Amino acid sequence: MANSAQALKRAKQAEKSRQQNMTLRSRLRTKIKSVVYSAEEGNTEATTSAYKEAVPYIDSAVNKGLIHRNKAARLKSRLNARIVKLQQA
Repeated sequence: MANSAQALKRAKQAEKSRQQNMTLRSRLRTKIKSVVYSAEEGNTEATTSAYKEAVPYIDSAVNKGLIHRNKAARLKSRLNARIVKLQQA
């Protein structure tokens, strides 16, 4: 347990931040899964719309420090590759 007022406040802030990060990370993963699942079903339009919905969440996660910018670029690239693969098939 915290021994000073400052440590107590930091512990409270850390817990609040952790809760917010968990929420945002969960929402991000859900958006990514929606793209993957619609791509597996073979629905190009649904996949494209899910991708367009997921990209702002990915960018937001970078701005909030949840994920690294290179990871965000990699995620977007891989999701977009699924869309391109669907359109070619």
